[in-house]
Amino acid sequence: MTPAPIAVALDAPDLETAARWAALVTPHVSTVKVGLELYLRYGPDVIASVQGASGVQVFLDLKLHDIPNTVAGASHAVARLRPAYLTVHAAGGHAMIRAAVDAADPQTRIAAVTILTSLTEADLSRIGLAGPADDAVRRLSALSVEAGATALVCSPNEVSAVRAEVGEGITLITPGVRPAGAAAQDQARVATPEQALADGADLLVIGRPITASPDPGAAAAAIAASLRRL
Repeated sequence: MTPAPIAVALDAPDLETAARWAALVTPHVSTVKVGLELYLRYGPDVIASVQGASGVQVFLDLKLHDIPNTVAGASHAVARLRPAYLTVHAAGGHAMIRAAVDAADPQTRIAAVTILTSLTEADLSRIGLAGPADDAVRRLSALSVEAGATALVCSPNEVSAVRAEVGEGITLITPGVRPAGAAAQDQARVATPEQALADGADLLVIGRPITASPDPGAAAAAIAASLRRL
């Protein structure tokens, strides 16, 4: 059975928990996501620990954002780990994104993060980013693809507009995905897995609705089954 296009966010308190969650969900999902906290705490060894023997894709979500030379160095530093995806902030600009692309392993897709799913329209105004969110995300998406990014991270609310902007061939990754009835928590712009896929998403980032479940494997399997019914 083909794994579902889900990246499970392994936001675990320790490496053993992250590895256990990964082992439970990998029969059902295509990807596991290692975020900044886990990577800073355990370093590059975390990648092998969560992959285990499964060979599951790893989404390294470091959200790099610095001057181009520094981001190039960071991208090169993780190239040997060969993550399937490495994130940078689109707001870092064309030259920074290009630097990340040029320094990455050829098998790694640089994924540009457009607008964080925790931000509201009011937040965008306060930080001086011209909105509405749909427009800002489309602008950043176009810039990122022009700079060489082959994946984009946007909320489910903008995914259809981004697809129209960049066309096919660019992987669209959507955090802020919550099964029906699940709490939004710190996510401001959310949708169900089914809606996100229907609108054009390629990879759904889901964390706590799976990992906070008493049985993460069963939770992942249930969501994967719901997507196969589409």
